[in-house]
Amino acid sequence: MAVSVPSSGGVLPRAPTRARRATPGWIVAALDLVFPALCPACGAVLGVGRRDPLCGACWDAIQRIAPFHCARCGAIDMSLDGVAAVSCPACAADGVPFDYARSAALYLGPLREAIHAFKFRGKRALARPLADLMVEECGEVLVADAAVLVPVPLTRERRASRGFNQAALLAERVARELGVAVKPRWLRRVRSTVAQSDLSAAERQTNVRGAFAASPAVAGRHVVIVDDVFTTGATVRECARALRAEGAVRVGALTVARVP
Repeated sequence: MAVSVPSSGGVLPRAPTRARRATPGWIVAALDLVFPALCPACGAVLGVGRRDPLCGACWDAIQRIAPFHCARCGAIDMSLDGVAAVSCPACAADGVPFDYARSAALYLGPLREAIHAFKFRGKRALARPLADLMVEECGEVLVADAAVLVPVPLTRERRASRGFNQAALLAERVARELGVAVKPRWLRRVRSTVAQSDLSAAERQTNVRGAFAASPAVAGRHVVIVDDVFTTGATVRECARALRAEGAVRVGALTVARVP
């Protein structure tokens, strides 16, 4: 399911997916006999319907975002009973600095386990199915002038300990699939922050306030912030403020998952 965002521009038709060099099936089968591939989310042996390295059961169990959402922040409101709100109460009151935010699925069950394995257990191969999920569910929200994806930067310490930036890996694959550019240096951290996971909504906002700065290269551009999870939106808001300060004319956010 892909949703469109009200905008002054048209909706970008889904870009042709690049041809993928698939490993021949007999090679995969032979390797699985010798070294059975296990799903990092549930531990099951991969089989029919697999989206390497996720098993078919976990992939199918991911709860894609239903079409109940705020047109601005993408929040789900089941009480709307199928009618999309123009703006949810939080966006109307807050005056969010981004134009839209979209997530592919809910941060529950297999998707939550997959993201944990990706970020905290170094399962980098999960960037492939997670980014594909973003493209399949949210690819059409990008309007015609959305030429640049910008991953949320990690602190230097967290990048060193993790060995990679999960948002950058996702952005790189999404960019390849949609045929757009990715510019990791257009957004940077200017001060360290503590991990957001154990903080309240108010503490999250304080923690990241003023933590980002953007390159002047964003001026006049439509920039899409890429991250793994949208929780309270504190990080996305601060990134969007930094981009706006340097003249970005339109700012969106794209994440794999959203906390219900």
